[in-house]
Amino acid sequence: MGLISAKTILTSISLFHITLAFFFITRPATIADQGVVWLLGEAMGLHTSSTNHYGPNEYRLPQPHSAHFETQSPATAFLGIVLGLWGLTDLVSLSMPEEIAMLHHWGSQVPLRLTFSFFLTLYSFFFSASSPLYNQDVKLNHPATPAYNFGVKEAAGDWGWGGDALKNRVFFTFMFVETFSWFWALMSLNDEKRDILKRAAQRREKERL
Repeated sequence: MGLISAKTILTSISLFHITLAFFFITRPATIADQGVVWLLGEAMGLHTSSTNHYGPNEYRLPQPHSAHFETQSPATAFLGIVLGLWGLTDLVSLSMPEEIAMLHHWGSQVPLRLTFSFFLTLYSFFFSASSPLYNQDVKLNHPATPAYNFGVKEAAGDWGWGGDALKNRVFFTFMFVETFSWFWALMSLNDEKRDILKRAAQRREKERL
C-alpha cells in the first residue's frame, strides 16, 4: 500500500469539489485568479476569453481571467450546486463497507472519471486557438495566441456550440487536476485491491465462526 491510501485521496477529491462549489457560488473570481490557473494557462498558451474584438491577424495580451468569472452568475451558481452535490455524494459513498465502496463502486467510477477527464483535457487544449493542429506557427505562450474567434464569439454571445466555451484556462486547469487526481486514485486502488479482498475474506471467515 502506498504512503497515502486510496480512501484518503478520494476524500480529498470530494472535499476539493465541495470547496470549489463554495467559491463558484460565492466568489467565482477567486478560482480564476489562482496561481495554478495562470501558470497552466500561460504554459499551454490558452486564451482567457476576452470580450474585446480582434482582427483576424491580431493577438491579445494576457488578461487575468474571463469576464464571466468576475461576478456571480446563474451558470456559476448552478455549477457550484452540481459540484457540491457531487462532492457530498462521493463522501457518503466512502462510508459504505470497504469492499463495496472501494472495489465495486469506486472500482468502476475512478476509471470512468479518469477517462472523461483525460479526453476533456485534450479537447480543451488541442481544439483551442493555441493548438498546433490549427496553426503550425502558434507558440505556446502569450501574447502569440490568436483570440479573434473567441473574442468575437463571446462578445456576440454565440459560441457555435457549447463545447467552444470550454476552451479556456479555467476549464483546462480543472480537468488537468482531475486527470492527475483520478490517475493517482486508480493507482492506489490497484495497489490496495489485494489487501481489501484479504480483509473482506477475513471478516467473512470471522462471521462464520
